[in-house]
Amino acid sequence: MGMLEAKSGEFEQATGGAVEHGGKRAVGVWEILCWAFQRECASLDLGEQLTGLQSQINVDPIYRMAEIARLGCRVDGGGSSRSHHDADIVAATLAVLPDSLGGFRTATWIAELARAGREPAWRGEVSILPVETRTNRWGVRAATADAKELGASGWPHQPRQNRKGVTVYDVVDYCPCLIRPSPSEIVRMRHAYMAWQLALLEVRNALQITHLTAHVVTDRMPPRAPWAKTA
Repeated sequence: MGMLEAKSGEFEQATGGAVEHGGKRAVGVWEILCWAFQRECASLDLGEQLTGLQSQINVDPIYRMAEIARLGCRVDGGGSSRSHHDADIVAATLAVLPDSLGGFRTATWIAELARAGREPAWRGEVSILPVETRTNRWGVRAATADAKELGASGWPHQPRQNRKGVTVYDVVDYCPCLIRPSPSEIVRMRHAYMAWQLALLEVRNALQITHLTAHVVTDRMPPRAPWAKTA
Protein backbone atom coordinates (compact mmCIF):
# COMPACT_ATOMS: atom_id res chain seq x y z
CA MET A 1 0.00 0.00 0.00
CA GLY A 2 2.87 2.37 0.81
CA MET A 3 4.43 1.82 -2.61
CA LEU A 4 1.12 2.49 -4.34
CA GLU A 5 0.65 5.71 -2.42
CA ALA A 6 4.19 6.80 -3.28
CA LYS A 7 3.67 6.12 -6.98
CA SER A 8 0.39 8.00 -6.91
CA GLY A 9 2.13 10.97 -5.33
CA GLU A 10 4.92 10.86 -7.91
CA PHE A 11 2.38 10.81 -10.72
CA GLU A 12 0.50 13.73 -9.21
CA GLN A 13 3.71 15.72 -8.94
CA ALA A 14 4.75 14.89 -12.50
CA THR A 15 1.39 16.02 -13.90
CA GLY A 16 1.31 19.28 -12.00
CA GLY A 17 -0.99 17.99 -9.30
CA ALA A 18 -3.55 16.48 -11.68
CA VAL A 19 -4.42 12.79 -11.54
CA GLU A 20 -7.07 10.77 -13.26
CA HIS A 21 -10.15 10.19 -11.14
CA GLY A 22 -12.78 7.96 -12.70
CA GLY A 23 -11.81 9.13 -16.18
CA LYS A 24 -11.82 12.77 -15.10
CA ARG A 25 -8.87 15.02 -14.32
CA ALA A 26 -8.51 15.85 -10.63
CA VAL A 27 -7.42 19.46 -10.11
CA GLY A 28 -7.46 22.09 -7.41
CA VAL A 29 -9.77 25.07 -7.67
CA TRP A 30 -6.99 27.52 -8.58
CA GLU A 31 -5.67 25.17 -11.26
CA ILE A 32 -9.07 24.89 -12.92
CA LEU A 33 -9.61 28.65 -12.73
CA CYS A 34 -6.28 29.31 -14.45
CA TRP A 35 -7.10 26.66 -17.04
CA ALA A 36 -10.53 28.13 -17.73
CA PHE A 37 -9.48 31.76 -18.12
CA GLN A 38 -5.96 31.32 -19.43
CA ARG A 39 -6.15 28.35 -21.78
CA GLU A 40 -9.86 28.20 -22.62
CA CYS A 41 -10.30 32.00 -22.63
CA ALA A 42 -13.51 31.75 -20.63
CA SER A 43 -15.53 34.91 -20.18
CA LEU A 44 -17.36 36.24 -17.15
CA ASP A 45 -20.10 37.85 -19.21
CA LEU A 46 -21.32 38.28 -22.77
CA GLY A 47 -19.98 41.82 -22.97
CA GLU A 48 -16.41 40.53 -23.06
CA GLN A 49 -17.20 38.42 -26.12
CA LEU A 50 -18.97 41.25 -27.95
CA THR A 51 -16.48 44.06 -27.36
CA GLY A 52 -13.25 42.29 -26.56
CA LEU A 53 -13.08 44.20 -23.27
CA GLN A 54 -11.96 41.78 -20.61
CA SER A 55 -13.39 42.18 -17.11
CA GLN A 56 -14.23 45.87 -17.18
CA ILE A 57 -15.82 46.88 -13.88
CA ASN A 58 -18.85 49.23 -13.98
CA VAL A 59 -18.60 49.80 -17.73
CA ASP A 60 -21.42 52.01 -19.00
CA PRO A 61 -23.78 50.07 -21.36
CA ILE A 62 -23.66 52.99 -23.81
CA TYR A 63 -19.88 52.64 -23.93
CA ARG A 64 -20.20 48.94 -24.73
CA MET A 65 -22.72 49.72 -27.48
CA ALA A 66 -20.30 52.29 -28.89
CA GLU A 67 -17.49 49.72 -28.91
CA ILE A 68 -19.72 47.25 -30.77
CA ALA A 69 -20.69 49.99 -33.26
CA ARG A 70 -17.03 50.84 -33.74
CA LEU A 71 -16.42 47.27 -34.86
CA GLY A 72 -19.11 47.72 -37.50
CA CYS A 73 -20.57 44.29 -36.86
CA ARG A 74 -20.74 41.56 -34.32
CA VAL A 75 -18.08 38.95 -34.85
CA ASP A 76 -19.95 35.70 -35.34
CA GLY A 77 -17.08 33.30 -35.73
CA GLY A 78 -13.70 32.81 -37.30
CA GLY A 79 -11.83 34.42 -34.43
CA SER A 80 -12.08 31.86 -31.70
CA SER A 81 -13.72 28.60 -30.79
CA ARG A 82 -16.12 27.98 -27.97
CA SER A 83 -14.72 27.39 -24.52
CA HIS A 84 -14.80 23.94 -22.99
CA HIS A 85 -18.03 23.10 -21.19
CA ASP A 86 -16.23 22.91 -17.86
CA ALA A 87 -14.57 26.28 -18.46
CA ASP A 88 -17.97 27.89 -19.00
CA ILE A 89 -19.22 26.32 -15.77
CA VAL A 90 -16.18 27.62 -13.89
CA ALA A 91 -16.68 31.14 -15.27
CA ALA A 92 -20.40 31.10 -14.49
CA THR A 93 -19.70 29.91 -10.93
CA LEU A 94 -17.18 32.66 -10.37
CA ALA A 95 -19.44 35.32 -11.90
CA VAL A 96 -22.14 34.75 -9.25
CA LEU A 97 -19.79 35.12 -6.31
CA PRO A 98 -21.87 36.30 -3.31
CA ASP A 99 -21.82 39.98 -2.43
CA SER A 100 -20.53 39.06 1.02
CA LEU A 101 -17.32 37.91 -0.70
CA GLY A 102 -17.02 40.90 -3.01
CA GLY A 103 -19.48 39.96 -5.73
CA PHE A 104 -18.68 40.61 -9.37
CA ARG A 105 -15.87 43.05 -8.56
CA THR A 106 -13.91 40.34 -6.74
CA ALA A 107 -14.83 37.82 -9.45
CA THR A 108 -13.33 40.16 -12.05
CA TRP A 109 -10.16 40.54 -10.02
CA ILE A 110 -9.81 36.76 -9.63
CA ALA A 111 -10.41 36.23 -13.35
CA GLU A 112 -7.66 38.73 -14.19
CA LEU A 113 -5.26 36.97 -11.84
CA ALA A 114 -6.16 33.60 -13.37
CA ARG A 115 -5.57 34.93 -16.88
CA ALA A 116 -2.14 36.10 -15.80
CA GLY A 117 -1.49 32.81 -13.98
CA ARG A 118 -0.40 34.52 -10.78
CA GLU A 119 -1.61 34.60 -7.21
CA PRO A 120 -2.27 37.90 -5.42
CA ALA A 121 0.84 39.45 -3.92
CA TRP A 122 0.95 39.24 -0.15
CA ARG A 123 4.31 40.93 0.15
CA GLY A 124 6.10 43.41 -2.04
CA GLU A 125 9.68 43.77 -3.09
CA VAL A 126 11.38 45.54 -0.20
CA SER A 127 12.95 48.84 -1.18
CA ILE A 128 14.61 51.56 0.88
CA LEU A 129 14.44 55.03 -0.62
CA PRO A 130 15.57 58.43 0.66
CA VAL A 131 12.73 60.73 1.70
CA GLU A 132 14.31 63.59 -0.20
CA THR A 133 17.08 64.00 -2.77
CA ARG A 134 19.16 66.96 -3.84
CA THR A 135 20.81 67.55 -7.16
CA ASN A 136 24.05 69.40 -7.69
CA ARG A 137 26.89 69.34 -10.19
CA TRP A 138 28.09 66.02 -8.78
CA GLY A 139 24.74 64.32 -9.37
CA VAL A 140 21.78 63.27 -7.27
CA ARG A 141 22.39 62.59 -3.62
CA ALA A 142 20.18 61.67 -0.69
CA ALA A 143 19.33 64.60 1.55
CA THR A 144 20.56 64.35 5.13
CA ALA A 145 19.26 65.73 8.41
CA ASP A 146 20.49 66.37 11.94
CA ALA A 147 20.32 63.17 13.99
CA LYS A 148 19.70 65.28 17.09
CA GLU A 149 16.17 65.86 15.82
CA LEU A 150 15.40 62.18 16.49
CA GLY A 151 15.56 62.78 20.24
CA ALA A 152 16.41 59.76 22.35
CA SER A 153 16.76 57.62 19.23
CA GLY A 154 19.22 59.99 17.59
CA TRP A 155 22.77 61.16 18.17
CA PRO A 156 23.61 64.44 19.92
CA HIS A 157 26.18 66.79 18.48
CA GLN A 158 29.63 65.28 19.04
CA PRO A 159 32.32 67.39 20.77
CA ARG A 160 35.87 67.66 19.42
CA GLN A 161 38.76 70.02 19.68
CA ASN A 162 39.80 72.00 16.66
CA ARG A 163 43.35 73.02 15.79
CA LYS A 164 43.17 75.95 18.18
CA GLY A 165 42.20 73.71 21.09
CA VAL A 166 38.64 75.03 21.16
CA THR A 167 35.85 72.55 21.75
CA VAL A 168 33.36 72.51 18.91
CA TYR A 169 30.31 70.34 18.32
CA ASP A 170 29.83 68.51 15.03
CA VAL A 171 26.42 67.59 13.67
CA VAL A 172 25.80 63.87 13.13
CA ASP A 173 24.01 63.50 9.82
CA TYR A 174 21.60 60.74 8.94
CA CYS A 175 19.54 59.97 5.85
CA PRO A 176 15.74 59.82 6.41
CA CYS A 177 14.45 56.83 4.45
CA LEU A 178 11.18 55.27 3.44
CA ILE A 179 10.79 51.49 3.52
CA ARG A 180 8.35 50.01 1.04
CA PRO A 181 6.05 48.29 1.40
CA SER A 182 4.99 49.95 4.61
CA PRO A 183 3.33 47.94 7.40
CA SER A 184 -0.09 49.29 6.41
CA GLU A 185 0.51 48.29 2.78
CA ILE A 186 1.50 44.78 3.87
CA VAL A 187 -1.69 44.54 5.94
CA ARG A 188 -3.79 45.54 2.91
CA MET A 189 -2.07 42.98 0.70
CA ARG A 190 -2.61 40.22 3.25
CA HIS A 191 -6.26 41.17 3.64
CA ALA A 192 -6.65 40.97 -0.14
CA TYR A 193 -4.96 37.56 -0.14
CA MET A 194 -7.33 36.28 2.54
CA ALA A 195 -10.32 37.63 0.56
CA TRP A 196 -9.01 35.72 -2.46
CA GLN A 197 -8.73 32.59 -0.32
CA LEU A 198 -12.33 32.86 0.91
CA ALA A 199 -13.58 33.42 -2.63
CA LEU A 200 -11.69 30.36 -3.89
CA LEU A 201 -13.17 28.29 -1.09
CA GLU A 202 -16.67 29.36 -2.15
CA VAL A 203 -15.97 28.52 -5.80
CA ARG A 204 -14.38 25.19 -4.83
CA ASN A 205 -17.38 24.12 -2.79
CA ALA A 206 -19.75 25.09 -5.60
CA LEU A 207 -17.75 23.27 -8.28
CA GLN A 208 -17.55 20.11 -6.18
CA ILE A 209 -21.33 19.71 -6.36
CA THR A 210 -21.58 20.85 -10.00
CA HIS A 211 -21.55 18.45 -12.94
CA LEU A 212 -18.22 18.84 -14.72
CA THR A 213 -17.65 16.59 -17.71
CA ALA A 214 -13.85 16.31 -17.63
CA HIS A 215 -12.69 17.49 -14.21
CA VAL A 216 -13.05 16.71 -10.53
CA VAL A 217 -12.27 19.57 -8.16
CA THR A 218 -10.30 18.36 -5.16
CA ASP A 219 -9.94 19.96 -1.73
CA ARG A 220 -6.46 21.26 -2.59
CA MET A 221 -6.14 24.98 -1.95
CA PRO A 222 -3.27 27.49 -2.12
CA PRO A 223 -1.52 28.17 1.21
CA ARG A 224 -3.90 29.85 3.65
CA ALA A 225 -1.28 32.17 5.15
CA PRO A 226 2.05 31.86 3.29
CA TRP A 227 3.56 34.65 5.38
CA ALA A 228 3.28 32.43 8.47
CA LYS A 229 5.93 30.10 7.02
CA THR A 230 8.42 32.92 6.62
CA ALA A 231 7.69 34.64 9.91
